[in-house]
Amino acid sequence: MNKKKILIVGPAWPLRGGLATYNERLCRAFIEQGHECEIVSFSLQYPKFLFPGKTQLSDDPKPTDITIHSIINSINPFNWFLVGNKLKNKQYDLVVFRYWMSFMAPAFGTIARLIKANGKTKIITITDNIIPHEQQFYDNAFTQYFLDACNGFLAMSREVYGHVDLFCKGKPKKYVAHPMYDMFGPLVNKQEAKKQLGLDENCDYLLFFGFIRKYKGLSLLLNSFVLLQQSHPNLKLIVAGEFYENSEPYLQQIKNLGLENSVILRTDFIPNNEVGIYFSAADLIVQTYITATQSGVTQIAYYYNKPMLVTNVGGLAELVPNHVVGYVVERNEYEIANAISNYYEQNKEVEFTANIEVEKQKFTWKYLTEQLMDI
Repeated sequence: MNKKKILIVGPAWPLRGGLATYNERLCRAFIEQGHECEIVSFSLQYPKFLFPGKTQLSDDPKPTDITIHSIINSINPFNWFLVGNKLKNKQYDLVVFRYWMSFMAPAFGTIARLIKANGKTKIITITDNIIPHEQQFYDNAFTQYFLDACNGFLAMSREVYGHVDLFCKGKPKKYVAHPMYDMFGPLVNKQEAKKQLGLDENCDYLLFFGFIRKYKGLSLLLNSFVLLQQSHPNLKLIVAGEFYENSEPYLQQIKNLGLENSVILRTDFIPNNEVGIYFSAADLIVQTYITATQSGVTQIAYYYNKPMLVTNVGGLAELVPNHVVGYVVERNEYEIANAISNYYEQNKEVEFTANIEVEKQKFTWKYLTEQLMDI
């Protein structure tokens, strides 16, 4: 490929979370391919009253190998014009927006239009979601405003790929699976990981990972997990991730089901340097989503060679071949419990882990950057 001047627009350090991690890794991938790349992130991503977590900021050190400019204020239209005109003059070949919610559409749509006014820059968006999990009255209008400013689209699930045509028919688009996350440290021996986390080394562990909202299906998982208590008394469930909604219904559910001694709550934000320890300690990664598009959790599991259980929603099943690297089940507590029971009773870990080593070769960052350039 010819060397290009590229900009990524979306969350990055000092903001935290999967979007920031992804954008930083994508920037490194472009640089590895010989391109010039940097990131423009937010000086204000969400007003405090709209952010459901404890803090938007990361405790991780500032990256030293990539350039990040934190200059976008998501709620200040004057800022959008200043930023858009500044970026227009940079004469990028390609600007890649990361679109995950309609709240960002007015800022992104304005900035994208101003950048394109230079007559040179192409605007591509990686569309995490087009139809949101939790809908608002303004979603369609805001999303249309932003997507109209784009030249092409890359979706990481076939469901979102189909949603593009609801707003923008005829523009170039591609489906590319979410690449594998490979930046959270090495796989650790399972017993050593349990020890580091202060877990009982004689127990088996399921892992539910990531921030907690209704659509992630933790409530469904808890109802499934209680069905396993008699047949698998040494099985524990680790819930690792911050509540992004009221925690009380979940805590009450755990109490009502008598799971206080079987569910391990690590519900602070999990920093990057601890992610690998949690995955290393687990036998099976469980994603009992009610709705979904794609999930970065799956791609962390692939990196750590961890079998998965996912519900048959959105794009989750696209990445987890059933009975090859894990299980694809319907949103039914009995199906979920039966699959987990099958995993342990049939000793599936060795078989699934070997298959993961083969399957995960499909999910490279090099392929993603090549497809973005092709668009």
